Amino acid sequence: MKNIIYTLTVIWAITACEDPFFEDDPTNDPVTNFDIMWSTMNDKYVYFDYKRIDWDSIRNVYRPQVRAGMSDQALFQLMETALNTLRDGHVNLRSEFDISFYDGFYKNYPENFNFQLLEKHYLGDYKITGSLVNTIIDSIGYIRYGSFVNPIRNEDLDFIIQRFKGLKGIIIDIRNNEGGDPANGFRFAKRIADKKRHIYTTKYKSGPGKNDFTEADEAFIGPTSEYPRFHQPVVLLTNRKTYSAANFFTATLKAFPHVTVMGDQTGGGGGAPVGWELPNGWFFNFSTSISYLPDGFFIEDGIPPDIRVEITENDLLTGKDTILESALSSFR
Repeated sequence: MKNIIYTLTVIWAITACEDPFFEDDPTNDPVTNFDIMWSTMNDKYVYFDYKRIDWDSIRNVYRPQVRAGMSDQALFQLMETALNTLRDGHVNLRSEFDISFYDGFYKNYPENFNFQLLEKHYLGDYKITGSLVNTIIDSIGYIRYGSFVNPIRNEDLDFIIQRFKGLKGIIIDIRNNEGGDPANGFRFAKRIADKKRHIYTTKYKSGPGKNDFTEADEAFIGPTSEYPRFHQPVVLLTNRKTYSAANFFTATLKAFPHVTVMGDQTGGGGGAPVGWELPNGWFFNFSTSISYLPDGFFIEDGIPPDIRVEITENDLLTGKDTILESALSSFR
């Protein structure tokens, strides 16, 4: 079974049990299931214009292929193909026999991360403090956070901040972090922020029209006075598998001038996902918001690094993490 991490907990006007403009108890047949999926996306999905996708044409292609009596597997594959035209990792389809999601945001890109290589050549006698792998490399603090699903506790951050006190700089490695709970990112970012800054702006879908959005909601974050924080310069390591809540964390840290993003462009995931249930019991998720940086840059397709570095095949063969080494060199 394919796996994906569902991200960005949001409260919005729609829920999985809301009537998607159909009768209370729609018929459970392939045609009705497809039509509900298409109509719900048509009214509530946010990125048609941004991605220049004609959703009507998608219906014209796939709707004639839906037949009464077709197997669940055939219907699933057809709906999966239609949904994947949106090129959105937050759009997925879940049944009792499979989970479908778009993975093109990281396919055909360099891996740019190998934890076994890190363990063997760089991390030394590292500690695992809650969800955070941490060590000191050449007087520079290194933190590896593998998934925003895993909680970040204040006491864990307190310990690491004290451990790294007086070091030249901090490296935060979120390569291959596919998201989770954005609250963990906000808790972490408050320990890095120098002052309150505008981190990004979000608009939510508010109606069935293509341009029906809420007013822009500017998000701000600043340091917490309740807990200690990192005072050193920070390098954030990213790659194409840095997705969803990790993508938002990257957007957040880019607001602070003492943070440098290094590695490859993030995978994206700039829309808050919600779920919807079909008559046959399947669920599908889709993006219901758009977010962009203070300069207007949309983060749906990923955030470019400040300094682009890749790990080549030869680097891997020689046990070299070029991205990490470039980050270490930036403090020397």
